[in-house]
Amino acid sequence: MTTKLCVYPGTFDPIHLGHLDIVERALNIFETVVIAIAENPKKKPFFTLEERIEMVKNSVEKYSNRVVVEGFSGLLVDFMKRYDTKIIIRGVRLFTDFEYELQIAMTNYKLDKVETFFMMPQQELIHISSTIVKDVAIHGGDVSGMVTPFVKKMLEEKVKKLCGK
Repeated sequence: MTTKLCVYPGTFDPIHLGHLDIVERALNIFETVVIAIAENPKKKPFFTLEERIEMVKNSVEKYSNRVVVEGFSGLLVDFMKRYDTKIIIRGVRLFTDFEYELQIAMTNYKLDKVETFFMMPQQELIHISSTIVKDVAIHGGDVSGMVTPFVKKMLEEKVKKLCGK
């Protein structure tokens, strides 16, 4: 099976410039990237699924019809059947990321012969994670170099609402 489409799954809570770098790199290989935003209540997301979808859609609008953004719950391999693909793209930053991601990749392969391609963001972005972005925002730091202006605005509004800052 050859495919011109891949799925880039994650919680994207919030999407940051490292995520967007992975999207751009994937678009160099695939015609279409489906960003699959996991509902994942187990992680207790800072943003609702609807807010995360809105942030991701805004962040990728320049790619016009080459990027699809959709929320999902349940098994990723089941979601992927809608798009008839067996290709996942995952961003990894550090060796500790790789260990965890490898376990998930092997599980997805066992479940439905899904292949996972690991990509690293460019060096200037490798330190960014959604957790770090939220921590910096909650403590009043500047996240301008980590997220798009739209995501920064949503972070500021959420921090003000939840933390009174």
